Amino acid sequence: MSDLSRRHLFQIAAALPMLSPMKVLAQAGAVYDADVAIIGAGAAGLAAARELQSLGKSFVLIEARDRVGGRVYTDTSLGEKFDAGAVYIHWAETNPWAAVARELGVATVDSDKVPSEFRRFENGARTQRNSRRGYAVLTERFDTDIANVPDVPLTERVSADGDEVFRAVLGMARMSLGEEAERVSSLDYARLWSGDDLLLPEGYGTLVERFARAIPVRLSTRVRAIDWSGAGVAIETDRGALRTRSVIITVSVGVLRAQKIRFTPPLPDNTLSGLEGLGMGALTKIALRFEGNRFDVKPGTDLWELVGPRATFDFECWPFDRNVVVAILGGDHAREVVRLGEEGAVALALERFEKLVGGDARSAFKGGRLAAWSEDPFAMGCYSHALPGQADARAKLATPVGDRIFFAGEATGGDGFGGAMTAGGAFLAGQEAARKAARLRA
Repeated sequence: MSDLSRRHLFQIAAALPMLSPMKVLAQAGAVYDADVAIIGAGAAGLAAARELQSLGKSFVLIEARDRVGGRVYTDTSLGEKFDAGAVYIHWAETNPWAAVARELGVATVDSDKVPSEFRRFENGARTQRNSRRGYAVLTERFDTDIANVPDVPLTERVSADGDEVFRAVLGMARMSLGEEAERVSSLDYARLWSGDDLLLPEGYGTLVERFARAIPVRLSTRVRAIDWSGAGVAIETDRGALRTRSVIITVSVGVLRAQKIRFTPPLPDNTLSGLEGLGMGALTKIALRFEGNRFDVKPGTDLWELVGPRATFDFECWPFDRNVVVAILGGDHAREVVRLGEEGAVALALERFEKLVGGDARSAFKGGRLAAWSEDPFAMGCYSHALPGQADARAKLATPVGDRIFFAGEATGGDGFGGAMTAGGAFLAGQEAARKAARLRA
């Protein structure tokens, strides 16, 4: 549709107050700006765009941020790189990002070959107590036939295994899923794939940014509404409207649940049920930049501090020999810290780190950065998890709406949702949604 014809349509809409510009576009006949609109230029959206390129389909890729990558982002604002979001290429044997890294010549490192040391603290004091038995039991509980795993909270799954295992499941959920264990479905967690992990010295976000260079993206463009009442879909953004045969929506569950995009007609009950059955974790990172002193701590060392029954800091020190320490925290503790704002959160992390390393860490401190995905308006959480009793929520969300609205991302994972919560699963979900959209003839 030309700009002139669209302008005329909006003039008509202005003369007919009962009809919005979106409605006029929806009733104006099947004239399309592109075959597919893709909302969100994270892992899923970029993969969908690349797949449509290979299939010879036209698309418009829309991104609300001023950058690509979504929750895969390598932050350089401190003068040292750190991955503010995703870090690992999980289950690298089948993760498509491993192949992308090889194709683009981006270096990867087997995470098992990275030197590491683990030091445990409780309220600032070094302790030898560990949770090896607890994590071993957790492995047994979930290394089993999926059919035997009930759709109950993670805490209920280990309720008869004693305090050590209970503490282990709390820590695992909080620090790997970003959520409290009682809010996570055991069955959803058990479905996740496992395998070898790769790290990227230059950053996961750097890899995604390089992958995106050959893909046209409309940055800093927010989608306000989607009208699928007529043929195709009419999409309203803060930079104008467009019409496509179908739409692939890759924004997070948090954004969708906040109803930041208006749908006409409303989404069906099955889709809404899927959204209500998924929560968003709050895994958070606070990067601390230092110069001139590393406090006798070697690169690759983790300083793990338990400061309360449900409050933990994990300080990853000098990753890839960079002058930065990344504090990781999750669950309700992370939400409380995030409410302090960046200045307050950085100050708290510096205080805790100084208690662990001793000396005057402040004299070497040069700045900090808070990566608070739970407060990010374009994410509203780190990644998704199914709530207890809602293990079918991902399948509901993945069901196409009206044969022209396709949801894809880490929430819909890939291959039976085993890739859920990961950038690799988002990539696979984006590819699959693109193939479905490409088959559409209307």
